[in-house]
Amino acid sequence: MKIAFVGKGGSGKTTLSSLFVRQLVAQGAPVLAIDADINQHLAAALGADEEEAVTLPTLGEHLPLIKDYLRGDNPRIATAGAMLKTTPPGRGSRLIGVREGNPIYTACLREVGGARLMVTGPFADEDLGVSCYHSKVGAAEMLLNHMVDGPGEYVVVDMTAGADAFASGLFTRFDLTALVCEPTLRSVGVYRQYLGYAKDFGIRIVVIGNKVCDEDDLAFLREQVGDDLLCWMGRSGHVRAAERGEIRPIHELEPQNLDALNTVRAELDFVMRDWAEYQRQAVEFHLRNANAWAGAEYADQVDPDFVLGPAVRIG
Repeated sequence: MKIAFVGKGGSGKTTLSSLFVRQLVAQGAPVLAIDADINQHLAAALGADEEEAVTLPTLGEHLPLIKDYLRGDNPRIATAGAMLKTTPPGRGSRLIGVREGNPIYTACLREVGGARLMVTGPFADEDLGVSCYHSKVGAAEMLLNHMVDGPGEYVVVDMTAGADAFASGLFTRFDLTALVCEPTLRSVGVYRQYLGYAKDFGIRIVVIGNKVCDEDDLAFLREQVGDDLLCWMGRSGHVRAAERGEIRPIHELEPQNLDALNTVRAELDFVMRDWAEYQRQAVEFHLRNANAWAGAEYADQVDPDFVLGPAVRIG
């Protein structure tokens, strides 16, 4: 199952992403974490020191490898360079799993704090003024478009802040979107913005209240987001220690906060993916890109008879 953590900048979505990943690892679940936030703090939140965090290989720098591998011998894609971030898989494409090894994972995946992590990469000096961050996040979108994840397998993505995910079809790649919301009007505003953008796409959005100090905070969130409030995290000495660089074992997290993480997992496990709809949305956003800027010829990359799903061979 795939889950994205989103929210206003500073709301704690990277912290919640890392806690959820660490809890899954502690519970023995197969999990793949992806840092798709421009600020790239997930590695540190998982326990990497500063030197390790800045030397991790990035998806952005391995984009040619990613395209070439995923293209496989799909006859509709003439060259790896012809692949867009939205190019959907078809017959002949190579697909990836959560656990299975492949050249992309060999190049880009590293274990950090017991978790398997890939990072999109930060802005480099040569990017400033000439490219947008979506060019790097596009690598993550390609991977998710070509991924067949099975029951009990988890992909956790720490997304860019605000509503930047809606700049592409990436927001449709998740079984659950967990919006981390502080008990403030600004944070609730981001939640409402997400709802507005996602309402026509069947996106399952839940709210995780964060930094909830008292009953007034909780009452505010309940009034503002209603039944979308799935659970909440209180102020945490465990998290404050992590922000000082002291990563404690996940089982030492406060019991009520551990319960919140388990509630998120239970909600994610409850979702049943419609693979045909998943493929349809990938095709829809690829065609939008083709018609808007890439060129109508890219519409020919769509294989109308192909549906991604567990019956399709990985690799």
